[in-house]
Amino acid sequence: MTNHAQIQKINHYENFPVASWLCPPHLRFPITVIYQFARTADDIADEGQSSSEQRLFDLSEYRSDLNHCAADSGDAYLEHSKWPHIFKPLGSVLKQFNIPIEPLERLLDAFEQDVMYTLRERRYKNRDELLAYCHKSAAPIGRIMMHLLGESGEEQLKKSDAICCALQLINFWQDISIDSPRKRFYLPENSTIQEEIEFAKDLMLSGSTLALSIKGRAGWELRAVIQGGLRIIDKLKHIDPSTHRPQITKVDYALITWRCIFRKYFSPL
Repeated sequence: MTNHAQIQKINHYENFPVASWLCPPHLRFPITVIYQFARTADDIADEGQSSSEQRLFDLSEYRSDLNHCAADSGDAYLEHSKWPHIFKPLGSVLKQFNIPIEPLERLLDAFEQDVMYTLRERRYKNRDELLAYCHKSAAPIGRIMMHLLGESGEEQLKKSDAICCALQLINFWQDISIDSPRKRFYLPENSTIQEEIEFAKDLMLSGSTLALSIKGRAGWELRAVIQGGLRIIDKLKHIDPSTHRPQITKVDYALITWRCIFRKYFSPL
């Protein structure tokens, strides 16, 4: 049986919780495995000094390993894999929880798009084009979470997509001072950062009631994620994101907890 020792330590700074203590204990391991799969692919596309050609080649190999992993055809491919620590536990999780491969493939589509857009210094023409990217880079994670929770209603999935895309947009706007020097430009042409921050808030609120429909610790985890995103938006409105990156402090955590308990920003179901 795969165990946590096979997963590399999560060492990236995150403003949003990943498999926190609020998460249902039986889902912490699969969520961590999925996170590490996505995090590693993102690093292939973004970190280090590799050329665009090398990044695309590595992502192609990563996709091939995913296909071998999902096919459940044994572990022979791991002998030649660069990422056995990712795909050995992932194979176990995909099988145990019957997770579909399609959302993971969409994530890889998004990372490949990132490489190509960066290579060409391409900007997003409008918000619709950016949202289409978010539906590949962020919404799949929510869909996997809903699968793990046994939630498959169409309205619930729509709200999950809204929350995940909003979180992706918030990450873009809080990281704009980091992304721009890397020639990653997510701000749509003919749009302002403040307009996009407000849109991200509206999008988040449109899906926020999902947190009230999910019972138990998973619902509280989602409340915390939503409130963390909204708190980042509060901070973005009072700084210049092109020069400063907001961070969640102990005071913010207390405020987020209060908002979760008293359902601040959550409309009645």
